[in-house]
Amino acid sequence: MGANKKMEAFMNPIFLTLRPIPPLAWIPLAIVWLGLGNSAKVMVIYVAAFVPAVINTFTGVRSIETPQREAAAMLGVSRWTYYREVLIPGAMPLIFTGLRLSLQASWTTLVAAELVGATLGLGSILNQAAQDINPAMILVGMISVAISGWLMTQILARAESYAMPWRT
Repeated sequence: MGANKKMEAFMNPIFLTLRPIPPLAWIPLAIVWLGLGNSAKVMVIYVAAFVPAVINTFTGVRSIETPQREAAAMLGVSRWTYYREVLIPGAMPLIFTGLRLSLQASWTTLVAAELVGATLGLGSILNQAAQDINPAMILVGMISVAISGWLMTQILARAESYAMPWRT
């Protein structure tokens, strides 16, 4: 959308319509469509992660300065080279910001989706511990979420430093 005005004209109204719907609002529909298994969780997590990734990627592409675009056009670079050498590297910082936000939204949504409609998973364990009034198990579940989220954030940070060595 950020690089192609026709694509933006087509996709932006759809995106602007779906974007305000909170990811948790998709849980009942996902359960009805896909049941209580992993497919419903994957759908809800995808919806939660998609919005921040798209917004930040769009903003990153749009933030590329005009002189950079004009220089690429003046040098006659092909479309593929323009995307590979100008567009993606220029948008990369905001793409990774979107990925970090998507990761956080994914964890929040995963736990919430499992609290509502799952038979297995951390949210299900937290829900069962709450019903059993077991604060120790609740803390274990919360610490598990925190450690898993921290590990995934570290992996994403390493991927970011690998993808953008000029920023380290």
